Amino acid sequence: MADDILLPPPPDEQPKLPEELPVLPLRDVVVYPYVILPLSISREKSIRAVDTALVENRMILLLSQKQVEIDNPKPEDLYQVGTAALIMRVLKLPDGRIRALVQGLQRVRVEYFTETENLFKARVEPLSEPEMKSPDLEQDALMRSVKQTLEKAVALGKTLPQEVLVIAGNLDNPGRLADLVASNLDLKLAQTQEVLEIAHPGLRLKRVNELLTREIQLLEVQQKITMEARGEMDKSQREYYLRQQLKAIQQELGEGSELSEEITAFRDKLAKMTVPEEPLVEIERNLKKLERMHPDSSETAVTRTYLEWMTELPWGQMTEDNLDLKQAQTVLDEDHFGLAKIKDRLLEFLAVRKLKPDLRGTILCFVGPPGVGKTSLGKSIARALGRKYARISLGGVHDESEIRGHRRTYVGAMPGRIVQALHQIKSMNPVIMLDEVDKIGRDMRGDPSAALLEVLDPEQNHTFRDHYLNVPLDLSQVLFLANANELEPIHPAFKDRMEIIYLNSYTLEEKLGIAEQHLIPKQLEKHGVTRQQVSIPKKALKSIITGYTREAGLRQLEREIGAICRKVARRVAENTLKKKFTLNDESIHELLGPVKFLQDERLKAPRVGVVTGLAWTAVGGDVLFVEALKMPGKGLLTLTGQLGDVMKESAQAALSYIRSRGEAFQIDPEVFQKQDIHVHFPEGAIPKDGPSAGLAIATVLLSVLKGVPVRNTLAMTGEIDLRGEALAIGGLKEKSLAALRVGIKDILIPHANQKDLEEIDPELRQQLHFHPVKHVEEVFEYALVGWKRPERAKLTAKPKAKPRPRR
Repeated sequence: MADDILLPPPPDEQPKLPEELPVLPLRDVVVYPYVILPLSISREKSIRAVDTALVENRMILLLSQKQVEIDNPKPEDLYQVGTAALIMRVLKLPDGRIRALVQGLQRVRVEYFTETENLFKARVEPLSEPEMKSPDLEQDALMRSVKQTLEKAVALGKTLPQEVLVIAGNLDNPGRLADLVASNLDLKLAQTQEVLEIAHPGLRLKRVNELLTREIQLLEVQQKITMEARGEMDKSQREYYLRQQLKAIQQELGEGSELSEEITAFRDKLAKMTVPEEPLVEIERNLKKLERMHPDSSETAVTRTYLEWMTELPWGQMTEDNLDLKQAQTVLDEDHFGLAKIKDRLLEFLAVRKLKPDLRGTILCFVGPPGVGKTSLGKSIARALGRKYARISLGGVHDESEIRGHRRTYVGAMPGRIVQALHQIKSMNPVIMLDEVDKIGRDMRGDPSAALLEVLDPEQNHTFRDHYLNVPLDLSQVLFLANANELEPIHPAFKDRMEIIYLNSYTLEEKLGIAEQHLIPKQLEKHGVTRQQVSIPKKALKSIITGYTREAGLRQLEREIGAICRKVARRVAENTLKKKFTLNDESIHELLGPVKFLQDERLKAPRVGVVTGLAWTAVGGDVLFVEALKMPGKGLLTLTGQLGDVMKESAQAALSYIRSRGEAFQIDPEVFQKQDIHVHFPEGAIPKDGPSAGLAIATVLLSVLKGVPVRNTLAMTGEIDLRGEALAIGGLKEKSLAALRVGIKDILIPHANQKDLEEIDPELRQQLHFHPVKHVEEVFEYALVGWKRPERAKLTAKPKAKPRPRR
């Protein structure tokens, strides 16, 4: 921390100078009387001089050095005329330096130095100014001339503080006016010292006027040069003249050969490429611009980097498509298990490309939970086509420049990710997978989704313009694919340009098949274990899937298989594995620990106020029990389980429908006034929402109000409206798998979802019994034990009014 020493203010009258003063040598600066100036002091002798002055009378002698570069000046290296100054303030810095604020008092001359070892001390003689006679005409004219010339200097561009002009205008002492003007002119040290040594005020002001006049001449010439430089010159003569000058300068300095070699290399590379006309013109323009630049200028580096990008892009380079559909089928079957409909769609896509190569088709977007093979499908398509493959991760991208690139005016500007991908894989017709398009951000820096509209639009992407390249780039031959976990967050206009292909959760049989064909061989090879050393039977694999994973995809399953392979590899390395290791339930517990996920079980028997519902999650389907009970109260409906607004509204709609049919259901109306109903969804720490729980809520409400148990062998999914109609839902396949997992084979679904049964595998449909319903009262008949559907009131038509007789 710096020590700030506050000294008492100087007296109003000028103090009497002592005969001997400590000396402070100054570099490249001269201090005039009455001028206040901050000084930075770091030399030991100078610091001792300041300390001595502070102890004695705060007065110090300021002498300028003749040579600035001398660190340890001797008496002969200092001018003999200086300024006696008063130290007004001292600030001691942590690094030992001192900052002092001094005020010049009087010109003095050094008679001789009394000490030179530890610090400089000198005996001084004041240079008194001769008394001026009463102001005469010449002196007034000179002072006015100096003031006007100072104002003219400011008008010509001289930078001076405004207070200097104000003080100069109010001064009537020629000596002080001369000191003020001289201290604000850009003079050499010798000239500044010369003014200091002139004791006579009139002569000093006259000399300052001469220096100020020369400053005016310099400013006028500078302004003239600036004006001439702005004038127009003939373009060809100017370029020829500058080129000759640059050439001569480079020859004298021995520079320019490396830059010339780079330009030659750019031209040679350009001659071997097939570049479209507009990019070619831009490249040539920048090459000519580079020839005129200095090798060390910053703009040269920017232009060189731009030319490197332009000449390293794969202009005209394309791979030949392999449109053999049989080979494509083989590749897809090798890389992916099942997915028959998706494979058919991809083969149709390739067939159209074979018949119509220049067709600008729809962009395919794979939507599904994590780990179901969306990204790997893109790799398979690239391998089947024989094209190069690139993946662009868009998750968390907020800046539009990530897609379109940065403009070259910015430091560190780069092309966008599309251009970077083409540059990296050296092909103009690759397969590019846009990964995680549902996680693109948006803020004040722009909307990357909007920037991608041009990229994915077949009618526009043949003239895609990256901000960095600033030339059209043909992306029409690029096969763009996209993938996402959810469809809702995707920009509507962005979504409109893509064909959506859904990848649902894998069934248990699909997971077993994929693990046996792909995951186990991959992990065995990765960990250096062979089939002769370890065996993973189907039963053990099923135990791992059901007890240690709960996901729509396969990532956790692959990690668990990898963990088993690692532990077996350790036994092999330690020579503790005596025979082939066969995995069973006991060894699974030993290697992977206790079961991580306990499978949900269906209810043991029918119960009042408990319904088995079905829910969709990001990792597949799940069973969701809905519980309800009634208690004395004021007719309130309480909902718990961290429900969203949609489910709360479903519960209210279900209760309203039951109240409207209370008489038909033989429910005492006072129940709704004197009984509170509590509906609870277990696992309250997990947020729940979505339009598929209405039927289950209505059933549990009627069960608790009537005291009728709900069948435990039945699960249901569907939404309800105020008329009791069963509304369609989504995720039927995942929900069906969840029901089958807990041993429930009868599922109530909305009648409108019958069309979705075709999407479910035939093997799965054979194990389940789906019961389509159109109305919630059909659900009551299926679900409530011994329930008979009451007759609904029929609406009687009103008699037609008799026509009035015409008058």
